[in-house]
Amino acid sequence: MLLNYIKIFIYHLKQNKLFSFLNVSGLAIGIAGLIFALLYWNDEQSYNDWNPEKEKVYQVLVQLTDMPVFSDCSLFLKPVLDKDSNVETVLYADSWYQKDKIIYNGKKELVDKIINVQHNFFSFFPFKIINGDAISAIKDDSSIAISDVIAKRVFGNENPIGKQIKCLDQMFVVRAVYHIPGNSSIAPNVIMNKMEKLVTSGMTAPFAFKLLLKIKDPSKIEHTRKSLENKYNGDFIKRIAKLEGFTPNEMAKKIGHFTVVMEPLSKARLHSITDGYPEGRGNYQFLLIMMSLSVLILILSIVNYINLATANAIKRAKEVGVRKIVGASRGNIITQFIFETIIISSLSILLALVIVELTLPYYNDFLGKNLIMIGGQFYLQLILIFIIIILAAGIFPAVYVSNFETLKVLKGNFGRSKSGVWLRNGMLVFQFAIASFFIIGSYIVYQQIKYLNNKDLGFKGDQVISVCLNFPNSDYEVENVGQNIYNKYNTIKQELTKINGIEQISTGLISFDGSDNSIAPVLFNDELFKERSIAFDFGMFEVLNIKVVKGRDFDRKLASDTINSVIINETALKLMKIKNPLGAEIRINNKKLKIIGVVKDFNLLSPEVKVPPIVFCHLKTMNIAGNIDKVFIKLNSDNVENTIANIEKLWATFDTEHPFKYDFVDKQYARTYESYVKQKNLFSLLNVVVIGIALFGLLALASYSIQRRMKEIAIRKTLGAETNTLLKELSKQYILYCIIGFLLALFPVYYLLNKWLENFSFRIDMTVLPFVFGFIILLVLTLIIVLSRAYQATKTDVLKYLKYE
Repeated sequence: MLLNYIKIFIYHLKQNKLFSFLNVSGLAIGIAGLIFALLYWNDEQSYNDWNPEKEKVYQVLVQLTDMPVFSDCSLFLKPVLDKDSNVETVLYADSWYQKDKIIYNGKKELVDKIINVQHNFFSFFPFKIINGDAISAIKDDSSIAISDVIAKRVFGNENPIGKQIKCLDQMFVVRAVYHIPGNSSIAPNVIMNKMEKLVTSGMTAPFAFKLLLKIKDPSKIEHTRKSLENKYNGDFIKRIAKLEGFTPNEMAKKIGHFTVVMEPLSKARLHSITDGYPEGRGNYQFLLIMMSLSVLILILSIVNYINLATANAIKRAKEVGVRKIVGASRGNIITQFIFETIIISSLSILLALVIVELTLPYYNDFLGKNLIMIGGQFYLQLILIFIIIILAAGIFPAVYVSNFETLKVLKGNFGRSKSGVWLRNGMLVFQFAIASFFIIGSYIVYQQIKYLNNKDLGFKGDQVISVCLNFPNSDYEVENVGQNIYNKYNTIKQELTKINGIEQISTGLISFDGSDNSIAPVLFNDELFKERSIAFDFGMFEVLNIKVVKGRDFDRKLASDTINSVIINETALKLMKIKNPLGAEIRINNKKLKIIGVVKDFNLLSPEVKVPPIVFCHLKTMNIAGNIDKVFIKLNSDNVENTIANIEKLWATFDTEHPFKYDFVDKQYARTYESYVKQKNLFSLLNVVVIGIALFGLLALASYSIQRRMKEIAIRKTLGAETNTLLKELSKQYILYCIIGFLLALFPVYYLLNKWLENFSFRIDMTVLPFVFGFIILLVLTLIIVLSRAYQATKTDVLKYLKYE
């Protein structure tokens, strides 16, 4: 019987090559899209799954009123935690990843992802220990643990245990080599323990170090959270109030309320409220969008398959009738057509796997990942997809065909039957609705990204490069660190000015990659404001072409500009409601400062957030020149590549230990909304896929529908109907379906795209243009397909269809 089914399937495959190809390729594209989404979904969901402690490990996050969430906490929380019976152990860590070189026997290896943590780190993240042991791995400040990847790079086939290496200008003994068994929120290459001196330093800053807790009973975590929150809002506020000369209540009103959040490791990747871990957060919204659109495309592919299958069934009506006459039961007919669906689905999945395998490298580049098609979970999902397709795409057409009435079929008038037409038309409307959603959505996303790319940012960074400065640790071990580093920077600056093609040079503790959102308390008229505080060197506003709208820029000829002068932006001016800002006095860190100018607002963090209030001062004003870590160089637009090459040559004389690294400032900022650019590219690609699948279905249905009406067309032509009249008659129903599908898509696309636009502080307005554009595109494509088929039909030989009438 199976052999007979296969022969019949092959026969119809040969008879209907085009539509068989459309069926297989349509399903394959839908399945491939879902496989891509599942690979991404599985990878993101797998973060920390390997860690048996993931439900017990919590990170302490702190938020102050009107401020971002901080992943740094204070040391004064430790006594509270030591008394908490539900806290099993506490782990403090320095600011996560660092970069340096490892030196062993004269060999140097540049290494990133170096972390400084307390000795009990491996009880929180129990990586697989390949050599050595977890207990002594980082028992003191002379011990170090390295990953198996770094061990291979540095030691080759040697056993690293007991070997001495130099890192961060200190000698360490390798005590352990570990392997990270899966995706982890912390995935270091090197682990050291230099925290003990820091933890016992008595530092009282509210935001100092990362803090992780291992909890005995997660259901009682609220008690721990409240005790930490009370510590911030009680003892800390009282101490600050005493220092500033206010009552605790007055200080609480000025500072605001501290909120402590206890975030479990199991939710850190996709549901965190901040970038608390060094591996960052996954983009859950993008993940959901990708999964939803992929499922939608698969549904579209299945609907397309059902449409083609039920339409094609009319041509097989006599076959079904004859089989019933010779004794085939309804169950036999259903089994045969489900078997054919199984074969087509199998071919589609195989083709989908080929498509994914061939395009996976490009997909990995798109996501910045290294996804592969292996794993028990993936294979189970593939089987589930196969079963769903069989159930959804196979059963209905099979039941539909098995219900054909034998006598009606054999009399030859089944081709004019209305059976199943309403369902096919309904599915066609559904396809039009999905296509409308994608066309309109793609246009809106494109316009938003175009708006961000062309928006005036308030600064110009297209000709400005940021070059990393790497001073040796010995430069930070002198008496006046700030002055020493500033002098070193000035030496580099003087040498750079000799290079042709360089217009201006400056430096500042500023980043345009959205990573720095720190806030400083600014006191004006006894009222506390939370603003960003950024330190610049002279000429930084000129380098970035930031306009001074009131007052003046910092002037190197005036000594006061490095002592007590500040400049504010327009947002800070509005926030503090200063009518006459020039000469007004503010206080930062209990230091009196005078406003000498106001600059135009410029975007700093990302288009998702509004321009923050900012206070600018000179590096020496707050004595933080020792934090200089980059230099900004404005290039002449002529021969940029040659200028950068000359800078690199000069740089090699300053820093022989680190490679020359630079980045254009405008590209740094563009990366803050890179995920949205990816969403735009994804939407555009899926838009093409959806339109292609919808047009495949429309072409097939229009062909079948017109083929069924060929005798009617012949009669009309015989009676004198003009070609234009026939084209209008044949296409009007599809125009109606196009309009209905478009109207059905209006509310979902308006609601969902409006929610997406809410991510941006700077966004386009939702106008009628995208909807008009979407409808015109859909209508034009529909008419092209339908009219081309209809026109072919009107040019056929009339006698071919009327010679037996």
